[in-house]
Amino acid sequence: MNADTTGPHVVVAGGGITGLAAAHRLALAGHRVTLLEADARPGGKLLAGEIAGAPVDLGAESLLARRPEAIALARAVGLGDRLQAPATTTASVWSRGSLVPMPKGHVMGVPGDARAVGGLLSEEGVRRIAADLDLPPTEIGDDIAIGAYVAARMGHEVVDRLVEPLLGGVYAGDAHRISMKAAVPALFAAAREHATLTAAVRAVQRAGAAVPADAAGAATGLGGSVFAGVRGGVGTLPGAVADAVRAAGGEILLGAPVTALRRTGATGWQVVSGDRVLTADAVVLATPAGPAAALLAEHAPAAARELGAIEYASMALVTLAFRRPEMPDLTGSGFLVPPVDGHTIKASTFSSHKWRWVADAAPDLFVLRTSVGRHGEEEQIHREDADLVAASLKDLAAATGLGARPVATTVTRWPGGLPQYPIGHLARVARIREAVADLPGLRIAGAAYDGVGVPACVASAHRAADEIIATSETAAPGAGHSS
Repeated sequence: MNADTTGPHVVVAGGGITGLAAAHRLALAGHRVTLLEADARPGGKLLAGEIAGAPVDLGAESLLARRPEAIALARAVGLGDRLQAPATTTASVWSRGSLVPMPKGHVMGVPGDARAVGGLLSEEGVRRIAADLDLPPTEIGDDIAIGAYVAARMGHEVVDRLVEPLLGGVYAGDAHRISMKAAVPALFAAAREHATLTAAVRAVQRAGAAVPADAAGAATGLGGSVFAGVRGGVGTLPGAVADAVRAAGGEILLGAPVTALRRTGATGWQVVSGDRVLTADAVVLATPAGPAAALLAEHAPAAARELGAIEYASMALVTLAFRRPEMPDLTGSGFLVPPVDGHTIKASTFSSHKWRWVADAAPDLFVLRTSVGRHGEEEQIHREDADLVAASLKDLAAATGLGARPVATTVTRWPGGLPQYPIGHLARVARIREAVADLPGLRIAGAAYDGVGVPACVASAHRAADEIIATSETAAPGAGHSS
């Protein structure tokens, strides 16, 4: 550890992108930081790998560029010149046996004009959407499931064919359980102010249009793109952040799960990891909800109970490499799959089309990936690799006509990878934070609270770190750490 770092000692439990971002923020503020990660590598759901010699992402593959946090972190750790906008963002929906271009002019699948989804929905489905304009206002209350609300206003078909596959790509969840307030907060707020859902969607669209694309581009350097990738993979971001933490004097210990927390005095903590005991002035819990609940059971039982109630969805990614000359004529960045049609895969990304860096690194190959698994489908990720590959190839053949055999395949499983945000999720998070606030020098952060995307995780990390920094500025450092 850097001997010049003499500030308060903070232990960060969890080395996913949240924990890494918190450690980075704290180290730059002059705190002595020790990050403990149970796995043999940092990064959590961000994982760079390769297939047939081609670099690929085996976890999250893109960053939401309209939010600044992840892009700013990538720039801060030296990856600014490797940020890339997607080469194409044109996607399709595999619905009723056909690939249909993704409609434009919607907010998370909810259209502002019924005519925009005419190519995807039946004539009756389009008429049902238009009927929203004639319905009396719906009482929303403090929260509502987005699927139930949209179905009541615009019919089940738009939920089944558009909202479900889009939300499934983000949360791997059920639209009829997912909180509208948590998942689509801008639409929730607008829906409370407007008499119809159509008017609410148009209000959200107008608000987005008020920020010109060139202004967004100037802020990110990505030409106003909604998403961004990193040359070599978003999975390279954790390693860059870890290097920056170490360069700022922080310590990162791998294979070091946190097994217990103990209070020391009025504000201090002991953090137990195996036979190692670290004494800290403050702690950031950046673990998933389950481990956080176990660590807080003694100190904040109300928070632990709430954390223990947070459910997770598991998923698997099947990455396949083909000889490019053997591929059919695929277009766009990939397609989404409505669960109502009963297929195994829920989406496919044409990586060699979507990311220039993938195509440039392997010009003779075509790399794509499928995703499998939604909330309540835990059995999917326990299938054999060969079974998941065969199911993916079967669905790809039906959707695109792909008949080639892959030259290489990789299956990556993410058990408990995505926290679920049911009705009342934000109220639950508020109760958790209120209970944790009574513990001096301890904060929580991660995907279980404020959003599952990388920018949201970074923002959650910065919130926790900034609160610790603010409270420690007037407090004397503790005894440091020992092992």
